[in-house]
Amino acid sequence: MQLRYSFRVYPNGPQRSALARAFGCARVAFNDALRARESARAAGLAFIPSADLSRRLTAAKNTPERAWLGEVSAVVLQQSLRDLDTAYRNFFDGLKGKRPKTGPPRFKSRKDTRQAIRFTANARWKITPGGGLSLPKIGDVRVKWSRALPSVPSTVTVIRDSAGRYFASFIVETDPADDLTRMPETDGQVGIDLGLTHFAVLSDGRKISSPKFLRRAEKKLRRAQQSLSRKEKGSRNRDKARTKVARAHARVADARREFHHQLSTRLMRENQAVAVEDLAVKGLARTRLAKSVHDAGWSAFVTMLEYKAVRYGRTLVRIGRFEPTSQVCSACGVKDGPKPLNVRVWQCRACGVWLDRDTNAAVNTARAAGLAVSACRAQVGPGLVPAQREEAGTRRDGQMTVVGIPGL
Repeated sequence: MQLRYSFRVYPNGPQRSALARAFGCARVAFNDALRARESARAAGLAFIPSADLSRRLTAAKNTPERAWLGEVSAVVLQQSLRDLDTAYRNFFDGLKGKRPKTGPPRFKSRKDTRQAIRFTANARWKITPGGGLSLPKIGDVRVKWSRALPSVPSTVTVIRDSAGRYFASFIVETDPADDLTRMPETDGQVGIDLGLTHFAVLSDGRKISSPKFLRRAEKKLRRAQQSLSRKEKGSRNRDKARTKVARAHARVADARREFHHQLSTRLMRENQAVAVEDLAVKGLARTRLAKSVHDAGWSAFVTMLEYKAVRYGRTLVRIGRFEPTSQVCSACGVKDGPKPLNVRVWQCRACGVWLDRDTNAAVNTARAAGLAVSACRAQVGPGLVPAQREEAGTRRDGQMTVVGIPGL
């Protein structure tokens, strides 16, 4: 299984200049190839193959206008052409219905805040004995290694994000046998109900609170955005303020990603089978709950569950989004109808059991996926108990005797 390992890198001044030069050359190579194909399409000519684009790029290095393309590694330019081929392939596959539709490739701008270049094995990059990353025509870049690579990486991508940070992203091949030993088999099975009040409610009764990273950082983000709006467009101060806004958003995204990784790994370690509902995130993101939905990041979390289930030999089942998990009583199986969102605890009309809305949905999610779970986790109180003879009746003062419901 191929995975991507990212590490923070800290290039010095000359190395940052060399990286900026490589980013610019890769962008120009991409735009020249895209312009050639679009011009051919407008003229009614055949689609230009990749081999012709590669020959044109090599010939452009010998011209005075594009001679500076030779200042960077040739692998960086060729990989930029591969990226263009991937963009066209995704566009055509979307038109054929093989994948979700995407727009046609578009030109890259030098004002794009995210830049990336890729080095393959034939570029002769290497990890130095001192722990640095040696890149051709850039030098030895200092890397902060947070963990060891499981195998020798095949490619490395150097990324400069919107916050001005640099990362080295390695593609490595993991050993399936080693991955299985990291997660020993267990007999646990759990259903997950994702929400906003609690990020996740499990069928065993546990509730994971929603961190709400964006909500907690809103005050700082608002001040940074206000400072940006007051800066003159095109000035250096505006550029600095934009970087501050990007760094504030990056801290929120990093904290959310770390939370998703820790929770998904814990669930995979504790359970052999996990069931989750296929939510309509795009539809929910168009409602008044849009900010909270994006803050939760359900899609990213489920994606982590999917690839970790494949990696560690677990089972992940996604049930349909139209499954009435919140309407069915997990105790007797009777469908009690839809309920407004403010109803968090409800009583089944058939059996009289009081149920927690979220835990009941998690139990039904697990059952819809064919997992073995207990319904008692969703109950917050027993059903109605027949009154004893000495408890029923009317008191002398005319007041009725009321039998309470335990647990409420």
